[in-house]
Amino acid sequence: MFECPVPEPVSDRIQMAHGGGGRLMNELIRSVFLSAFGCPSGGVQNDAAVLEIPPGRLAMTTDSFVVQPLEFPGGSIGSLAVHGTVNDLAMSGADPLYLTAGFILEEGLPLEVLARVAQDMAAAARAAGVRIVTGDTKVVERGKGDGIYINTAGVGIVRHGLEISPSSVRPGDSVLLSGDLGRHGMTIMSLRAGLSFGDGLESDSAPLHESVAAVIRAGIPVHCLRDVTRGGLTATLAEIAESAGLTVKLNEMFIPVREDVRAACGLLGLDPLQVACEGRYLAVLPREHEEEALNLMRGCSVSAGACVIGRVEELGTAPLLMTGLLGVERVLTMPSGMQLPRIC
Repeated sequence: MFECPVPEPVSDRIQMAHGGGGRLMNELIRSVFLSAFGCPSGGVQNDAAVLEIPPGRLAMTTDSFVVQPLEFPGGSIGSLAVHGTVNDLAMSGADPLYLTAGFILEEGLPLEVLARVAQDMAAAARAAGVRIVTGDTKVVERGKGDGIYINTAGVGIVRHGLEISPSSVRPGDSVLLSGDLGRHGMTIMSLRAGLSFGDGLESDSAPLHESVAAVIRAGIPVHCLRDVTRGGLTATLAEIAESAGLTVKLNEMFIPVREDVRAACGLLGLDPLQVACEGRYLAVLPREHEEEALNLMRGCSVSAGACVIGRVEELGTAPLLMTGLLGVERVLTMPSGMQLPRIC
């Protein structure tokens, strides 16, 4: 004998049925994702987005985001996913155009949290001038995820003819940093540890492409760009120097770190030069263009604190050296192990 199926109970949390391809999944797509992102295909939901691409070379990147907590001062996993993907494209000098978004949701996740994350993601995309054009959703059993994981892909257009790469770095180049270090990583770690510092730390998560574009559009021959993410300044510059086969010399006096970040690092036993940012980048370029580049970077709010922190030299005793506050030079090495898990 056939019986009518029992209807799924109404719930304000993610259920396994939300990933099953049926009514609940379609309701989730309409109420959360289409509500936030809109439908890029004129109201028709297709399995793939068909895109208009301007002339030029394409840049493409992919990234995954597992930050915990999902929401934090200065952003959420949603806005972070947009900023991180846009910034990866920007580091090739590309103008970001399109993003994809894949969501892995854990059974039991409050729908209101998912809705806030999706709205944050949509707002960040609008502010960055990019479109989220396609996506996917899967649900895993309770205890087999951690709320939300997001995977993205990004496509941008490269309109310049520069070779932006460590292989382009030359002795005599200046190393420019777009702002103070460590705020994103220490915001996340302070939340986890239940610590508070003054008015409270806030993530530096932000899109960097407009700052980069201002420098490139001015005709400055940028040699290398890198966003200062996992492993912090030390890991980023060590990678550039080792790849280039040269030495980067830093001066600690010129590296900006806010006092609340320094205090948090001291309390947690961390080096601020190894703490991740999500809204800072390095530009390596010829010294004669240093002042012009600084002025252009400082004209953008995300890089208003731009400064010169070092120079590139022929390979010496080590790829990365730093003169400390007392004038003593020391070797900086690529961090080992995992100081700050799941900060992006």
